[in-house]
Amino acid sequence: MQIFVRDKEFYKRIATIAIPVTLQSLVTIGINMADTIMLGSFGESQLSASALANQFLSLFHILCMGIGGGAAVMTAQYWGKGDIPSLKRVITLMHRIIFTVAIVFMIVTLLFPGQIMRIYTPDSELIENGKQYFSYMAFTYLFLGLSLTSTIALRSFGVVNIPLFSSILSLLINVFCNWVFIFGNLGAPPMEIAGAALATLIARIFEFVFICGYLFFYDERVQYRIKDIKMQCKSIINEYITYSVPVIISDMLLALGNNAVAIIMGRIGPNFVSANAIASVTVQFTTVANHGLANASGIITGNTLGKKETDKAYRQGVTFFALSAIIGCIASVIIMIINPYVIGFYNITSETVEIAKGLMMAVAVNVIFSSIASVMTKGVLRGGGDTRFLMVADILFLWIASVPLGILTGLVLRLPPFFIYSALRIDTVIKSLWCIKRLVSKKWIRTI
Repeated sequence: MQIFVRDKEFYKRIATIAIPVTLQSLVTIGINMADTIMLGSFGESQLSASALANQFLSLFHILCMGIGGGAAVMTAQYWGKGDIPSLKRVITLMHRIIFTVAIVFMIVTLLFPGQIMRIYTPDSELIENGKQYFSYMAFTYLFLGLSLTSTIALRSFGVVNIPLFSSILSLLINVFCNWVFIFGNLGAPPMEIAGAALATLIARIFEFVFICGYLFFYDERVQYRIKDIKMQCKSIINEYITYSVPVIISDMLLALGNNAVAIIMGRIGPNFVSANAIASVTVQFTTVANHGLANASGIITGNTLGKKETDKAYRQGVTFFALSAIIGCIASVIIMIINPYVIGFYNITSETVEIAKGLMMAVAVNVIFSSIASVMTKGVLRGGGDTRFLMVADILFLWIASVPLGILTGLVLRLPPFFIYSALRIDTVIKSLWCIKRLVSKKWIRTI
């Protein structure tokens, strides 16, 4: 069978979805990079503290992706078959769940900031800086949760430009507020790490108003309105459990696994944490196209299967795999070329520079496999409704391979950074190969 689908409309549709999502991801990374560079000017302690605190915040972020992504499996197929009432019920159920989860995270963060930081590091200075960061970031959960899950729902039925415009404006607001509150400009006191958190909170509030305002008041495709929050959802609960709960569980356990990786890094030392923060931003920057492709593949696969066109969905899935491999290889070359210049942006010690160089080389190798794994797990196979398989794929290799090998190489053997990072990310290599086998088997194709 030919690898690439010969249909211009197919590639136009990919571009229509992937380009705005890619640009939105670039904007989000720009926000993260601005925070990292600005805080880095105060030294490695505040940079490391914010990086570790954000690992806990990533638990909630990934849970949002799971809740929204699980709902999108259903909304994409309902949109494909034209079942708008069921689509609305899924959005309502999604919002109720994320609201409850956000309140729980906010309460825990406000009551136990020091205990949370101690999970990641024993360093007292990092813990104190992290507590300052949490004092403002705790209030972002509700705004982030509702805006992020609403964004995922909007994308599933073709609204991709509104989230992009929101992110661009949010970037401008975040950078401006960083400048004001981190450094104490325009009469504001210099807040340093707390200022970065306050700036992020303000940007998140804006995103919530923009995204949810559009969904509740202006969208004409689905015409979801505030009154729909009261909808009865009993008719879709069983389907939601079947398709969404495995996604939520897998993403949550994946987040916990990634936090275990962060804990290992925190125990290696602040230099390793700082170097990894720099490497992580570089990875995000060079894989934004792949993120856009993953979103496009999930939406298009879901819409195609909603129309019961299973053979077409399979052919498209093979093409998405090939495109992800190509993007991964391009990203690998870019990382090898730009890594000296990226590291030079930061005010870090010579020891951290050497660690960052080792991590960058490991990232350049791993990014090929992570690109494939991302498009398969977050795109094609998820869009096909194969959520139970993905629940196993997402968590199994992380916990049986990456975490124990990371402990062995980082805390026991104390190997060079290249080998530590490679061990911590070995799950993406195994997962990508396993998902390719699943793709070819066609067992992932399911319709609602």
